Amino acid sequence: MQIIPINSAKGAQIEQAASVLIEALREFSTGWGDLDSARVETQTFLTSERLAFLALEDDVTVGWIGGIRHTGDLWELHPLVVLPEWQSKGIGTQLVLRLEAEARKEGVTTIWLGTDDDFGGTNLYGRELYPDVLQQLATLRAISKHPFTFYQRIGYTVAGVIPDASGPGKPDILMVKRI
Repeated sequence: MQIIPINSAKGAQIEQAASVLIEALREFSTGWGDLDSARVETQTFLTSERLAFLALEDDVTVGWIGGIRHTGDLWELHPLVVLPEWQSKGIGTQLVLRLEAEARKEGVTTIWLGTDDDFGGTNLYGRELYPDVLQQLATLRAISKHPFTFYQRIGYTVAGVIPDASGPGKPDILMVKRI
């Protein structure tokens, strides 16, 4: 496997990245439902405010990660997607490590991300989190395969939750890592 910056990718590899957005997030309501919107999202990572790295297997895009520059010290990890048949093979971890290395080179101190629960992957799904949001967050646990457990394994910490971010009962779990 090879990891390359999106700016050095071939046109077909960038088009494949748009398809990966759809395939990797097909089961989630917050995913991209059509190729046109996925293309638009992918193209935004060709600007100077954003960067992305593609994971290639035999010159075919099988996953990618994006970074959004918010300040000199703070970047957002968005998105991280790997084709379902390539998941659990270390590709996501390698992509995160590559983004973190680039962030360190640029003097970034913190990376944050949001990981929606719009599918019932945690015990917070479908619950009323108000009025004591932090008390509810303290009970967070995975019910099925949810991305927050992946991020915890690679050093990210749960830092907050936005109730109803993806609709009633569908929170966004906020995570951070000092790099």
